[in-house]
Amino acid sequence: MANLSSVARSAYGDLLRLLKDDMVANVRGSLVTKERGGKVYWYAAEKIGSDVKFWYIGPDSAETRNRVDRMNELREQAAERKRERARLARLLRAEGMTPVDRGTGGLLLAMAKVGTFRLGGTLIGTNAFRLMEGELGTTLPLGSVANTGDVDIAQFERLSVALQDAVEPSLAETFSALKFDPVQGLDRDSVWRWQQSGQTGMMIEFLTPSFDAEEGIRDLPALGVKARALHHLNYLISDPIHAVALYRDGILVQIPRPEKFAIHKLIVADRRRDGPESFKAEKDRLQAAFLIETMAEDRPSDIWDAYADAMARGPRWRERIERTLQRMRDTREILIACEAV
Repeated sequence: MANLSSVARSAYGDLLRLLKDDMVANVRGSLVTKERGGKVYWYAAEKIGSDVKFWYIGPDSAETRNRVDRMNELREQAAERKRERARLARLLRAEGMTPVDRGTGGLLLAMAKVGTFRLGGTLIGTNAFRLMEGELGTTLPLGSVANTGDVDIAQFERLSVALQDAVEPSLAETFSALKFDPVQGLDRDSVWRWQQSGQTGMMIEFLTPSFDAEEGIRDLPALGVKARALHHLNYLISDPIHAVALYRDGILVQIPRPEKFAIHKLIVADRRRDGPESFKAEKDRLQAAFLIETMAEDRPSDIWDAYADAMARGPRWRERIERTLQRMRDTREILIACEAV
């Protein structure tokens, strides 16, 4: 582990900004707002024949409004922005930031192009952990703690229904073109996983928060897939952030906040502490320990607030977190010390 240079941190911020500019500048039609559930969201309205198609952009914010005001300027600067993205990506590689491997990068790029992350899809799991270097300003440990063959995408079911927009073309078509086959479950109509043929065997899995007593399979209409519902996932993917996947000249994706990711890993590690899942629980603990130790140095209030939030959500949450921390005494001391900073 090593801190990224100030040059790398600045380049990462610039590349992230340019990719966000592209997200707004590349949409077709005029930009409008819609109010849903008391919140304001931005859409691009395009007339297609006698109908109007609305393309979802994102929630209203000062940052988005600034880009809307500069729409014409952003569109005129597209070629210049592409050249600058390529330069920044080269600089980040030279400064030691970890690039995404070709297989994962190609998949994330294809998913980004059809709108997966624009429509609220959030990359979770180890691939999200890998993309936290720019946010944290440090390189990540290599080896088993960052190894994975899976890509996990989560989205809120209610958001997926409310958006009234969908990926285009469908993810099923995208996966088929990349030689991913659906993994059939007990119910042949409930496909929420795809696996790539060949040596890599990469798996894509879709998940969604469960707000019911039972975890089951739900529809995600915006992504055009089904997803497995899991408890505690709402905590992880609420208030996500954008990140850059360093592949080609950069891919804009969405990931959880690192402080929430760390605390969620403490919960997940307890859920699968026994049996064949125990090796995954060890990786969960290692990732949580790294993030907690890293954030305790630069952002102790963030990691403490995330911990306090989770502990306040009920006895089952507290039990799972405490059982994991009993096996991580050094991490527990670091975490508790953050309260006093």
